[in-house]
Amino acid sequence: MTWDKRLFDLFFVTLLIVVLGPILLVLLLWLLLKEGRPVFYVSQRMKGVDQPFMLWKLRTMTVTESDSGVSGGDKAARITKTGAWLRGKRLDEFPQLWNILKGDLSFVGPRPPLRQYVEAHPEIYEQVLKSRPGVTGLASISYHKHETALLERCQTAAETHDVYSRICVPAKARLDLIYQRHQNMCYDFDLVFQTIGNLFRR
Repeated sequence: MTWDKRLFDLFFVTLLIVVLGPILLVLLLWLLLKEGRPVFYVSQRMKGVDQPFMLWKLRTMTVTESDSGVSGGDKAARITKTGAWLRGKRLDEFPQLWNILKGDLSFVGPRPPLRQYVEAHPEIYEQVLKSRPGVTGLASISYHKHETALLERCQTAAETHDVYSRICVPAKARLDLIYQRHQNMCYDFDLVFQTIGNLFRR
């Protein structure tokens, strides 16, 4: 990560923590009262082919002992009403401000993948993860709706894994590498404002 991108992240994450901190506290209390504990969902993700970190989100699904892979139609029944609302507004990703502050994430970059997909596609992620993963990015903005539609049709964990691995991983990688080739601060600002615009439209 370049020094100017890191300064960009630190400036805005500090600003957002001050501005959004009270909202996050209200969301945590609301989630605790509505769904109980735990209020956070912590999942191992990768910021390099051999660099894991723990990604923080607000919990949006019922707790189960075994949970792996991306979310598809096979997990739809586990999404709580509160969680569906949080996901729709992307408020479940507020805790990732902590990941940005630590340097695990940037504001803009490829979404951090699960280890199993990095291990299944090392040749793809060796290139994609040359960029620091981000909360939003070109693939998140351009491909999210299509990916959601594809995965919602999947009825089993095996089908979800197959569709994500075979279709979504290479499609998002192509967009992530386009971003990587053209990355600059103006492009990052543009993608951040596109993301904010999408949130307000929701």
